[in-house]
This record gives sequence, structure tokens and C-alpha cells, in this order.
Amino acid sequence: MASSVAGGLPSRSAIVADTTSGHHLLTIHGYSRTKDIPTGERVKSHPFIIGGHRWRIDYYPGGVRPEVADYVSLSLILEEDGPAPVKAQYDICLVTKEEEAEQAASMASAPVDEFAPRKGWEYSKFVRRVELESSKYLTNDSFTVRCDIVVVHGYRAAAGMAALVSVPPCDLRENLGRLLDTGMGADVVFEVGGETVAAHRCVLAACSPVFAAQLFGPMKEGNAGVVRVEDMDAEVFKALLRFTYAGLLPETFKEDAVVCQHLLVAADRYGMGRLKLICEQKLCEYIDIGTAATILTLAEQHRCEGLKKACFDFLAAPPNLREVVATDGFQHLIASCPSLMVELMAMSPTH
Repeated sequence: MASSVAGGLPSRSAIVADTTSGHHLLTIHGYSRTKDIPTGERVKSHPFIIGGHRWRIDYYPGGVRPEVADYVSLSLILEEDGPAPVKAQYDICLVTKEEEAEQAASMASAPVDEFAPRKGWEYSKFVRRVELESSKYLTNDSFTVRCDIVVVHGYRAAAGMAALVSVPPCDLRENLGRLLDTGMGADVVFEVGGETVAAHRCVLAACSPVFAAQLFGPMKEGNAGVVRVEDMDAEVFKALLRFTYAGLLPETFKEDAVVCQHLLVAADRYGMGRLKLICEQKLCEYIDIGTAATILTLAEQHRCEGLKKACFDFLAAPPNLREVVATDGFQHLIASCPSLMVELMAMSPTH
């Protein structure tokens, strides 16, 4: 029973769920080719981590059972062994490229399900194939699903008075981004692509070993605080700095495969491993007949093993390999990375 001072405010307490949330985007490339997969057979996604647990999505292009053979079915699986089930809320939906980064609808009213190790829950009637094929979600023979997961770790009591104080999220990202935008306190200027960009030595050195050596170490350049950057577009360099300060990329760099390739090269040049992996991951989504050879060349030259494997997985299909061999990008691949030919020849059905 709560008590209060006469005429005053009552004491207040709460019980809250301790949760961690996140989302995963799964893109099905070459949808029409998957329609030949029989009902009940699945294709597994690569595992992904949300809420400290390992998950995967199973894709059944012909439905999970005969009674839903007209549908695409999906299953969310807890891809790990453990002593106890994991409690989680989840939702899977189709998204367009424009909707991928939008805030997900609240799942506060969604049921909390238990996921046993190596088990999961299915969407047996996720979408009718005829409806998918006439929808805005299927473009260039590909579609993307978004999986939102809220893992419920447990419940705890919240202190009464603490509930009266709301602490905003950390705004360091916004503050550093504003520092870059205003140039306040900048102590170095870069000349790149005919433009000048002001920045802060300490911020750059903290995030890049190459910047650290260039601005403070034996490679230190004088020239009145002006550093010239050769062989790089100004917009790519600005995007590199934006990521250095705020951990963010402009939307154009997420939607343009060519620009994403240039940014990967820049990230590798400046030793920014996380940015390089982000570009590498994004480029995996752009692998098709027209880009596979170019992206494979890039992956080989910049030691991107995950991206290289994704290219080889795409080229493992004989029809894909035959079409890619006829592209201009493949001729560049032969000239730039002749060592790859041995691996490609081994994939040929004639060997």
C-alpha cells in the first residue's frame, strides 16, 4: 500500500522490462531463380546478432508445407545452444529501399514468445507469391524483409524518484558533427578535389592510424597546416570525415554502389576498419551480373574476404558466371587480378 504526505504527491515506483532491441535486413536476390525450390525446402540466412543472441531467418520460397504452397514462408530461428529459452518479441515485414532505415512501429503490444535453442517461430503465410510479384517490394528480381527483435532479459523494479527524471540519450555524435560543420577550433585544412575542408587533428588522429602518422608522426606534413589529398573525390573525403566525427554516412553513400566502392577504398587508405566493413557489407547487396567482376576486383585489391566470398557465391551459379565473363568488368578483372583466374576456372563446369 503506497502512502503519501497529506496534500502532497504520492510516492511512485514501477516494474519495467529489461530489453534490448535491433533489426536485421535480409535481401533475396534472384527471386525468380528460387521459385524452383520445392515446397518444404529452405534457404538459411547468415546468422546475425541482436540482443546478445544469435539468430537466422529461414526462407521457404515454395511455402513451408503443401497447404501453403502458394505462399512465401519465413521462420525466425534462435541459432544457438543454451540452457534456457530466450524470450523475445518479433516482427517481419516487407520493406522498400526507402523504408529500410525508417523507425519500426512499436512492438509494445506484441506477444512475448519463447525461443528454444535451435528452434523458432514461423510466418507460414508471409506473402502470396502472386501478390509479391505484382508489388512495389519486388524490384530487379529482388526483395528485402526487415526483422525487428526485442529480447526480454527480465524484469526489474525501478526506483520511485528516479522515474521522475528522464535522461536523454548521449548526444556526443551530434556535438562532434556540429564541430565539423562549423569548423570551430579547426587546426588543419585539407585540399581535396579543388575544395578545402577544415578539421581537427586530434579527432582524426584518434580514429585513424594514418591520420595520426600524417598529422603527428614521422609523416607529419607542414605547409602551414594545409594537407593535400590526391586521387580522391571531395565528396568521398567529406563522407569519410563525417563518419570519423559522427559515425554516420550520407544516404547517397548507402544507395550508390559506385560511390560506396570509392568510400571503401578511402576507408582502406586511412585504416578505418569499421567503415571499410560497413562498405563491404553494403556492396554485398549490389552484386549482380553487371557489377560482380568490378566488385570482385575491388575485394581482391583491398583484402575484403567477406565481399570476395559473396562474389564467388554469386559466380558459383554457372548462368551467372557465363554472363559475367562477357562483361567489360571481367576483362578488367583479368588484367588487374590474374591470380583470381585460377579460382574462377576451378568453378567452371568444364573443370
